Amino acid sequence: MHPIASKNVAVIGAGAAGLIAAHELRQEGHKVVVFERENQVGGTWVYNPATESDPLGVDPTRNVIHSSLYASLRTNLPREVMGFRSYPFLYKKGSHRDPRRFPGHGEVLEYLKDFAVDFKLCGLVRFGIEVWHVGLMENGKWKVTSRKWEGNAYNDRNQEKLDEVYDAVVVCNGHYTEPRPAEIPGVEGWPGKQIHSHNYRDPEPFRDQVVVLIGSAASSDDISREIAKVSKEVHIASRSVQNGIMGKLAGYDNIYHHSMIESTHGDGSVAFQEGSVVYADIILHCTGYKYHFPFLETNGIVTVDDNRVGPLYKHIFPPALAPWLSFVGLPWKSKWIAGTLSGRLSLPSPKEMMADIQAFYSSMEASDTPKRYTHNMAGYQFEYDDWLAAQCRGLPTEEWRKQMYVETSMRKRSQPETYRDQWEDEHLVRQAQADFSQYF
Repeated sequence: MHPIASKNVAVIGAGAAGLIAAHELRQEGHKVVVFERENQVGGTWVYNPATESDPLGVDPTRNVIHSSLYASLRTNLPREVMGFRSYPFLYKKGSHRDPRRFPGHGEVLEYLKDFAVDFKLCGLVRFGIEVWHVGLMENGKWKVTSRKWEGNAYNDRNQEKLDEVYDAVVVCNGHYTEPRPAEIPGVEGWPGKQIHSHNYRDPEPFRDQVVVLIGSAASSDDISREIAKVSKEVHIASRSVQNGIMGKLAGYDNIYHHSMIESTHGDGSVAFQEGSVVYADIILHCTGYKYHFPFLETNGIVTVDDNRVGPLYKHIFPPALAPWLSFVGLPWKSKWIAGTLSGRLSLPSPKEMMADIQAFYSSMEASDTPKRYTHNMAGYQFEYDDWLAAQCRGLPTEEWRKQMYVETSMRKRSQPETYRDQWEDEHLVRQAQADFSQYF
């Protein structure tokens, strides 16, 4: 058994991932500094009504807006599922609080603020500070260069910067800032407007417009229905659409399903693969985001290839740099990282970790799964969570939480307009509340 060692750790980002990472690292006895370029905790849950100067989000000199929230956004999971295990997401009375099971984004931000205050995490955070560069030093430590955040990483390159040395770096900068627009044949000559959902806030700019919306994830479902209230027509283009559901969406007079876009033309027309053509004013890309770490220099050890960040052991550790560099998105990840840094928990050898990664990549290739879905765990999320919990000698995910997640997913598909306000899982809610009582 190795003696427990305390390390100096830099955490990049004070959103949900960064806060839970800071908490677990400090619990393990590490010295933690959290860098947050905004002036409050919350990360992507901090709503900003402003949008970027480039609505498509591809101009590197644009004014960067971190949040991708739109004004009406509500969670697509119930609060019982979303909360940290030892800090349940309960409703608190207050004029600015939201009592709904599927609350608006402001309630999630309040929950994260409560977590930061109750666990005294704000004192660890340097607000308004951007991490400019993270580089590996010859002695295996990390040089972290930071500066005051000015709203655009391309401005004020000569601004005074601070260099510090850390034993380890935990990357929690989120992945909802760098849009990943679709590639559309002929779009350079198409005369309409393009926007990525990162810069969508409300439906008013789409009033009386014919809109082609690309995507089939949660945001596209919500946004398509919202803009249909004011637009002339909404045409949804998706890879996953099936022939049986092409055409007008049931219950709507102006929403249509299509296959993917085949081509666009100078007369404003948009042609779909199934053969139909519409003349559109706007193309709205609800197509997700790129993993983006412009500050990180690993001498080529960690790369991003078609949105695959790798090589990463269990989506967390690059074998050649483990455990001194890690990427976080879940509470169990943070606990595992904290334990490996202190020496309380151990990792396989770099060779064994690489073999595991290669086996995972091979399984993706065998099933014809594109690289861009490397970190999509939709089919095995709880299995992965429970594996992480076992590495940390913790308890697996509660059964009620798994069942509630599955039932919500089914209702979301069958009742997309009402699943947030009508449900039949009160028995699971009671189980959750019984569980929560041990923490309060």
